[in-house]
Amino acid sequence: MSDGYPEDKEKVTSTVDASEAEIAPAKAIARRFGTFGPLLEKLFASGVEARGVERVPEDQRETRNMWNNLLMWWSVNTVLTTIPVGVLGQYIFTLTFPHVVATILCFALLGAIATAFIATLGPKTGLRTMIITRYSSGYIGCTLYSILNILTQLGFATIAVIIGGQTLASVSSTHGLPLTVGVIIIGVCCLVPCFVGYNLVHIYERYAWIVMFFIMCCLWGLGGKAGFDINAQKPLEDTGRALTAGILSYGAIVFGSVTGWAPVAADYNVRLPVDTPPLRIFTLTVFGLYIPICFSTILGAALVTITEPAYVAAFGSDGSTGGLIAQVLSPWGGGGKFLLVLLSFSCIANNIPNTYSTALSIQALGRPLAIVPRFIWVVFAFLIYTVAGVAGREHFSTILSNVLSILSYWTAFFIVIVAEEHFIFRRPGGKLGGYNLADWDNPSKLPVGFAGILAGCFGVVGAVVGMAQVWYTGPIGKKAGAVYGADLGFEVGFHMAFSVSQHMR
Repeated sequence: MSDGYPEDKEKVTSTVDASEAEIAPAKAIARRFGTFGPLLEKLFASGVEARGVERVPEDQRETRNMWNNLLMWWSVNTVLTTIPVGVLGQYIFTLTFPHVVATILCFALLGAIATAFIATLGPKTGLRTMIITRYSSGYIGCTLYSILNILTQLGFATIAVIIGGQTLASVSSTHGLPLTVGVIIIGVCCLVPCFVGYNLVHIYERYAWIVMFFIMCCLWGLGGKAGFDINAQKPLEDTGRALTAGILSYGAIVFGSVTGWAPVAADYNVRLPVDTPPLRIFTLTVFGLYIPICFSTILGAALVTITEPAYVAAFGSDGSTGGLIAQVLSPWGGGGKFLLVLLSFSCIANNIPNTYSTALSIQALGRPLAIVPRFIWVVFAFLIYTVAGVAGREHFSTILSNVLSILSYWTAFFIVIVAEEHFIFRRPGGKLGGYNLADWDNPSKLPVGFAGILAGCFGVVGAVVGMAQVWYTGPIGKKAGAVYGADLGFEVGFHMAFSVSQHMR
């Protein structure tokens, strides 16, 4: 009896602390930090979000603006950083424009559907995306997924600040801004809304797409005037198995560029009422992802088909998308440079979810990190990806292709494990009958997570045997393609995780 008492007392105390943090996070944090409490109270009173990974109770869901599900993701993806994904199809895989477009349309739709499902779980649970994984993979599994998500979001963030800095540096050919300074400027601008938190994030993303959509329409028009040559890549394109391999490998990149948002998709819906129709959230999220991603990536694929020497030189052997876009806007002189500056700052909209959700994922690693205020982890994430962006600024295309390919592997099996848990085991009338949301931070009442973790491990095995990267090609990937193999990492990983999770759970 006496041996069990301290453990029971600790469980009761942690439950009380978690409940207090849910109801009044600002007061809980201020009391926790003692001397700094009054300063923190003033900071939160000024509008900085106090809530981190704590669940949002039903009576504190103050917003019913479901259209944010469309407008936020529209802003996030109507950006400069989406354009290079379209460029990679021809620059890396030597596919022709028609094959690039077909690949984008198919694989982006798959990714949008998978990501939109995750988004529907936010209002239903009031939990951030990584915390939701505790119900399928336990506390330890959540920690593992959070580590992967931190790396994913920091990878995306590094890409965003590099391409934004590249574009700023391209504004002036004679007195150009140093690329390093451009990277830092973009990073600092991303920091502000994420530091303030949820409300400012949604306000910014609600309107950011308008100007960027106009600029991209201008790029389509100016690019068309310069002359798109959709058959420019035809002499270099592979045939037979090599062509199939190129399409599958590029498809993995497109899929990863969309599902990279899946591990954060519920983070921006947690304040919607619990009775919000899931189908409406799903539909708005699909359109918010699919339409702007296809619009922007196909634009990138079209711009790289321009064969005029000045445009080819601007793109260069290093694949400078920023340089190419600067050349496309150059006929408008100063007006074109102004649009280029605005376009470079579109990376802010893209990088906000990376920064904001990285902080939440760090908190999801465990209680010792969760007690640190969210805004501190935002600053930490900003420092990491800005330094990484400065260090990797000359190797953008390599970073982009590697990051997007690899992240498609783990997001695939992450999605299938969460989906199986939701539709099979926690559906109404199912084996578990729903989510016990009060236990989100109580390890003793959460699943051990053995099945989810094992399924994730088999997903990793599937990704390894199916992948095809410059530095490694798995046996299945090697057999699926010609000389360089075909990247089937996310397909094989998805299948293996699905099979194991279903039988082990």
